[in-house]
Amino acid sequence: MRIVGLTGGISSGKSTISNLFKSHGIPVVDADIVARNVVLKGTGGWKKIKKEFGDDVLLESGDIDRARLGQIVFSDPEKRQLLNRLLAPHISSGIIWEVIKLWFKGCRVIILDIPLLFETKMNLWTKPVIVVWVDPETQIQRLIARDGISEEQARNRIEAQMPLDLKREKADLVIDNSGSLEETKVQFEQVLSRVKSPLSLKESVFSRDGFISVLLSVVVGVIIIKKNVS
Repeated sequence: MRIVGLTGGISSGKSTISNLFKSHGIPVVDADIVARNVVLKGTGGWKKIKKEFGDDVLLESGDIDRARLGQIVFSDPEKRQLLNRLLAPHISSGIIWEVIKLWFKGCRVIILDIPLLFETKMNLWTKPVIVVWVDPETQIQRLIARDGISEEQARNRIEAQMPLDLKREKADLVIDNSGSLEETKVQFEQVLSRVKSPLSLKESVFSRDGFISVLLSVVVGVIIIKKNVS
């Protein structure tokens, strides 16, 4: 099984690439979706947030006010680190469970779409790592247009993350999403051919079908040995 890491920065266009993978039939485990699920009302993540941040971050329905919580953590590094510590175990286990389910389905290639791929060290479990990069000015303007926030707020959110240039240095593959969608799609096709290349021996062995083949080979070998000994 090939587990591909996909990451980027806020408003870098990572979701665009994620959707392109989906359109080509490659399953994507989206950490943002997992993160939303682990803070649903009544869950362990929800209880931790309520305890540490209080009722101020709750809507009248009792659900987490994601906008309010975002304002708090993006303006306070200590609160941001606290939130990451609270939710990291829940998100990690959720991602692992999604991978296991895809393994049982026999998927040979999956994409892990994780904004904090390097920060959480989950890049150690993925190969190759794809970084969706965008130039700083384009990133700021896209974020302002998307969220309707000021330039100062946009810069604060961007600066709260690992610099995209640093992520690009750590990447195996880079998609420059600063230009048009068509230009991005051309780069994506090149990355797609790499992602869909034949599995290595190690990847094949750790796929579901490979594991079953190895297991059957071991069983048959044991049976033959027993017959010869008898």
